[in-house]
Amino acid sequence: MKIHELLSRYAAGQRNFSGINLMAARLRNVDLRQINFSSADLTSANLSYAYLNGADFRNANLQNVNLSSANLTQANFTGANLVGANLTNANLTEANLTQVDLRKVNLSQAYMRRVIVSEGVESNHPVS
Repeated sequence: MKIHELLSRYAAGQRNFSGINLMAARLRNVDLRQINFSSADLTSANLSYAYLNGADFRNANLQNVNLSSANLTQANFTGANLVGANLTNANLTEANLTQVDLRKVNLSQAYMRRVIVSEGVESNHPVS
């Protein structure tokens, strides 16, 4: 699916884009609140400055994705591959990062209040 088609369908009310292939897509500064990208391939996509509040990224491939300065409040990343991802300055308030390996993720200056990092464990400390 091409980016303009995704944006057109989203504008028409569609939210389920589960399994979509958007490798290297340029979606900088888009508003895709409540979108379902579960099991999607967003490898190397640019979603910097995007509004992705409540987005579903469960089991998605987000390797080397750029989510810098994105609003990811209440986003669900359970089981997602975030190896090499850039989340610099991202807002991850109440995001679910269960079963996500964060060792190779750039979280510099990310805001991580009430982030769920594993079942029943929350982080109340902003990262700086």
